[in-house]
Amino acid sequence: MPSREKVFIFILKAGVAFTFVYAAIGGFMEPVAWIGFFPPFLNDYIPSTTLLTIWGAFEIIIAGWLLFGKKIFIPSLIATLSLAGLIFFNWAGARDIIFRDVGIFATTLALTIRSYKRQM
Repeated sequence: MPSREKVFIFILKAGVAFTFVYAAIGGFMEPVAWIGFFPPFLNDYIPSTTLLTIWGAFEIIIAGWLLFGKKIFIPSLIATLSLAGLIFFNWAGARDIIFRDVGIFATTLALTIRSYKRQM
């Protein structure tokens, strides 16, 4: 891969990783502000603090895997699916915030598509 393309891919991965880590830290520090983004049916089965802790750890793992992993198809796909779920479950009530996630979704989808051919 040419050096320029490596830089391009790194910038995409770093941008996604930053947003995932930022959201995880935000959930740990201000849980009340973040718990509302989970579908209500999850809160019926899992306590809010546990849910945020598990999700935050998940986001940090995905961010690290994307940023430092060589084969990124799986973390890119997982990130894409998690963002699709976030957008789907929150679009009606939080469009003024969720619209930003559409751009991150597009980035993870592009990384997924690009890495699919290389790893399959």
